[in-house]
Amino acid sequence: MKLKGAHMGHTHTKVRLYSLNLSAHEDVELLVDTGSTYTWVFKEILERLGIKSERERDFRTIESKFIRRAIGMGVVECMGERAPTVLVFAEDKDVKVLGVHALEGLGLEVDPTTKELKRVKAVLAV
Repeated sequence: MKLKGAHMGHTHTKVRLYSLNLSAHEDVELLVDTGSTYTWVFKEILERLGIKSERERDFRTIESKFIRRAIGMGVVECMGERAPTVLVFAEDKDVKVLGVHALEGLGLEVDPTTKELKRVKAVLAV
């Protein structure tokens, strides 16, 4: 799948977010960010989907600042794959991103050469 906006090292993709019980969904475009552990989505969207804040978590930004955000659980779908994931209740100044936790759950990765999102052949096991 060729990612929209795959230029200057940034890639974006459309995903469908669901509530945990799959009763509500919304399509969003996110920056694919393998440097972000979790997926960040504006809190208004998560609240519309009925996703509840389970607790707050501290995060260190790329500028080495510490911020606190609420997190909750939802389901993400991309390229026909669906997986539960941790979602961060992003504020207006935050970037909306699809993080590595969701990518790994979906069995997807970004090819560094082509900037294409693709399925992994196998998930790593210990």
